[in-house]
Amino acid sequence: MIGACYLDTILTVSHYPEEDTKLRASNLETRRGGNCPNSLEVLQQLVLCQGDEHKGDANPPSDHPGKPEHRLHLVSCLPKRDSPATHQILQSFGSDTSISFKHCIYRENATEAASSYIIRSRQTDSRTLVNHNPLEEMTVAEFEAVASDFKGKGPSWWHFEGRIPETTLACIRILRRTVPGSQISVEVEKPGREGLRELAAEADVVFYSKVWAERLRFRLGLSHDRTQRASVHCPVEEQLNEITVVDSVGAGDTFVAGMLYGLTTGGGEEESPWDVRRCVRFAVDLATMKVQREGFAGLGGDIMLAQKRRPVTTV
Repeated sequence: MIGACYLDTILTVSHYPEEDTKLRASNLETRRGGNCPNSLEVLQQLVLCQGDEHKGDANPPSDHPGKPEHRLHLVSCLPKRDSPATHQILQSFGSDTSISFKHCIYRENATEAASSYIIRSRQTDSRTLVNHNPLEEMTVAEFEAVASDFKGKGPSWWHFEGRIPETTLACIRILRRTVPGSQISVEVEKPGREGLRELAAEADVVFYSKVWAERLRFRLGLSHDRTQRASVHCPVEEQLNEITVVDSVGAGDTFVAGMLYGLTTGGGEEESPWDVRRCVRFAVDLATMKVQREGFAGLGGDIMLAQKRRPVTTV
């Protein structure tokens, strides 16, 4: 996954403050953020839970011919390797993480990570974000070196946060040449940003933000297959009781993780990717579960347990 990594400071307030006023926060939390890192944290849980299901099997899926082990990688610009900020970011994935940080790009002249300050209003459940990123962005040449390391190593899936369309588009074209056959997904959020339409046209799978969908009158946050776009309507299923939204920060990232899990591994005993409709159903259920808790801890195990009780269907 290729995208920015942030240290989030989340302030919970009773209501959004008026300009030039003072307001006391009821809670303050600092945690690692960023679209791709958040998705990776959840995806790591899903992959590990899938592996746990097959412990003790005589022929677990990862041992089958043609079924490679799924390895997760983060490509992100970080402060220098020995900085406290970088240590905090890497440790946030867990001391026994299976995610590889080999291809992260360390800015040796920087000690501070990108930061995101989030004001979360209890009154409206809104989130207002202010970002600051002192790190130099990844260059096309730096990404080309990363892509070259995967040449000849089998099928791979690359997910981009579409923050800088011109650079990301060049990176996608490098992948088409260097790692042919790769599947590429991209997340686009700001409909007014120049170059995002061209970027979306180049990817195999596109995740559109709610703002983009509303602006362009799309019904969903998913477009699949750049030669024949698919549209799937998949609302949140009825709950026996209304859900209580506890923390919506990272809900979209959780949805992306659920989609990529289904599109790449399929989970369960099928040993093959799910169809798009089933992926969306699973991702919606996963994101619905996420907003009912703080952070992402335990999501993988809980969704797998829920699926055993009520398996995901394609209808």
